[in-house]
Amino acid sequence: MSGLLNKVAVLFGGASAEREVSLMSGAAVLKALQAQCVNAHAFDPSVQDMGDLKRQGFTAAHIALHGRFGEDGTVQGALELLGIPYTGSGVMASAIAIDKRMTKRIWEAAGLATPAWRLTKNALETEAAFEFFKAGGHNMIVKPTLEGSSLGLTRVISKAQCAAAFEAASALDGQALCEAWIEGDEVTCAVIGSGADAKALPLIRIAAPDGNYDFQNKYYTDDVKYHVPSGLPMHEEEAIQSLVLQAFQSIDCRGWARADVMIDAKTRKPYLLEINTSPGMTSHSLVPMAAKAAGISFEALCLQILQSAKLDHAKVSHA
Repeated sequence: MSGLLNKVAVLFGGASAEREVSLMSGAAVLKALQAQCVNAHAFDPSVQDMGDLKRQGFTAAHIALHGRFGEDGTVQGALELLGIPYTGSGVMASAIAIDKRMTKRIWEAAGLATPAWRLTKNALETEAAFEFFKAGGHNMIVKPTLEGSSLGLTRVISKAQCAAAFEAASALDGQALCEAWIEGDEVTCAVIGSGADAKALPLIRIAAPDGNYDFQNKYYTDDVKYHVPSGLPMHEEEAIQSLVLQAFQSIDCRGWARADVMIDAKTRKPYLLEINTSPGMTSHSLVPMAAKAAGISFEALCLQILQSAKLDHAKVSHA
């Protein structure tokens, strides 16, 4: 193994609302790396001092944290200060990607399609957003701006649901992102690599019960059906892969990520929903599923991601 991999910390657990999922992801990654004779160790930043990474001689960090304090640039910034290369996107890209508002603004500026949206700070504004989307022929999704795994997400089909939907989302970060619900196929696309070498993996089409791809269905039931191959026409799959690569590059992601996309049933136009810079690596997770369809085993995927670990900025010697 190279010097980069002399002693690897798998960061998982953390203090976000997605801690439970992160514990599952990290355990799977740790087992996969150790099976390939990587000197890998568990490290939970919520109970261990980040400075211990330096004191204990870790040479790289595989980030299996999800949500805030792990996927939002904070841990990435700490690792930059410690000079320990890490997997996934850098500080700025991580901070942008976790914030659905900022992600959408960049995508819109880049001319990439994403559903219409409004930020709301109370139930009345949420009701007004519902009326706005309804006038355009859409129901509405209400979700937190800074969480993943469908936490705090509500599909709204009547004005009477708006107050409860706002409360569920705002309980996690104080406000809500309201978005036009696009009726049609839901797909996800993983990206592996960086820059010009970034490659989109095969699409996964998600068929959830009554279209309800929530936290419970994502991680704790087998009711969701995942179609790989997606069953979409090849020209549609390739167009979505191209769109996701542009989305990945527009916010300067690196290493790996996964973007979620809705395809309008009437027009077949794809719309970007969000991008995850530290996707799940559990038994129900989608990046390992897509990698398998591309002929990449889970163990090989974990090692490939780890070998891409780097810093935003190389350390400068002042000696």
